[in-house]
Amino acid sequence: MKRMLARTALALAVGGLSLAATSAARAQFTDGVVRIGVLNDQNGIYADMAGPGSVAAAKIAVEEIGGKIGNTPIEIIVGDHQNKPDIGLNIARKWLDVDGVDMIADIPNSSISLALVQLVKEKNKVAVIATSNSNRLTGDSCTPNHVHWTLDNYSLAKSTATEVLKSGGSSWYFVTVDYAFGHDMEREAGQIVKNAGGTVVGSVRHPLGSSDLSSFLLQAQASGAKVIGFANSGADFTNSMKQSAEFGLTQGKQKLAALAVYLTDIKSLGLTSGQGLYLSEPFYWDLNDQTRAFAKKFSEKMNGAMPTSFQAGVYSGVLHYLKAVQALNSDADGRAIVAKMKDLPTDDLAFGKGYVRADGRKIHPMYLFKVKSPAESKGPWDLYTKIGETPADQAFKPLEAGGCALVKQN
Repeated sequence: MKRMLARTALALAVGGLSLAATSAARAQFTDGVVRIGVLNDQNGIYADMAGPGSVAAAKIAVEEIGGKIGNTPIEIIVGDHQNKPDIGLNIARKWLDVDGVDMIADIPNSSISLALVQLVKEKNKVAVIATSNSNRLTGDSCTPNHVHWTLDNYSLAKSTATEVLKSGGSSWYFVTVDYAFGHDMEREAGQIVKNAGGTVVGSVRHPLGSSDLSSFLLQAQASGAKVIGFANSGADFTNSMKQSAEFGLTQGKQKLAALAVYLTDIKSLGLTSGQGLYLSEPFYWDLNDQTRAFAKKFSEKMNGAMPTSFQAGVYSGVLHYLKAVQALNSDADGRAIVAKMKDLPTDDLAFGKGYVRADGRKIHPMYLFKVKSPAESKGPWDLYTKIGETPADQAFKPLEAGGCALVKQN
């Protein structure tokens, strides 16, 4: 009888330990779900390059990981910041304080992303910034709670300027939008041109939102520079290219190089006006078998549309976040998750193999493309021809030059 009681007591004790272990394992996942918020512009100027497509891309990452981690489901929620910092931060704060969001992804608009990374640091959550270009995200605004994924102003300028120089574009003239973004892009690209032995023969600055750029384009044409570099974006860039076509610049001897232009911009502009333009991106849907496989998954969700680099960045960043959570078996500690994201190598259909640096910068190659002519294109999304490649270890600002406090200086 005593032996039977002892066995029963032991069995109860072991069972109690097992239940305690199970409860502890469950407690590693806050609210019993891994909840990801995709925060972006759903209907405005960034909706085509990110918007609903970024949500679809995040869902592809969730599907690839199996829809759950262990027995813990993964949930995607969506917020529209309308490109207004107050709205964006209010959504983010509610998500983190009330709705149990563990990670926020995408975040186009640098004024919003720079403020948001400080918020996730305060709350010890995670941000994967896929659609903001500011170098500050891995510079003076770096935190242990966020990573910067797709590209930045330095990588765009470095890839475009370096590769165009290799093809004979030794002298540059810049057409620059007259505010901080344009000034920064011109400065970055101009310095890279000079460092590589090229020359900057001049520049002209136009007001933001100019409808008539003819006088600025004629100055660029008359400069004699081998390359006209456009340090503008959006409608300013579209107007630049349409009017360049009218003046014959798109088919002239001067090369045209865009410093911040993306797939949906070219799709909207059309090949007649965009043909011959040089631009840089870290992803193109038709680059290789892997990118085509991701594009197929994306197009099935987006009525035949192809993914932009930013949407590919959301997919890649969300997938890597989930791999880190899976490795830790927890979504509770944002700093620990970001540290694991830096520890694990990256590997996915969109970007292949890569890694995340100590400053939070995701590292991968950048590619120089040339926009096809209408005669060269074989379909509505067949827009680019690959011209060159900047290797991953050269594409982004050197680690020691960024000014991130997380980087230990020797």
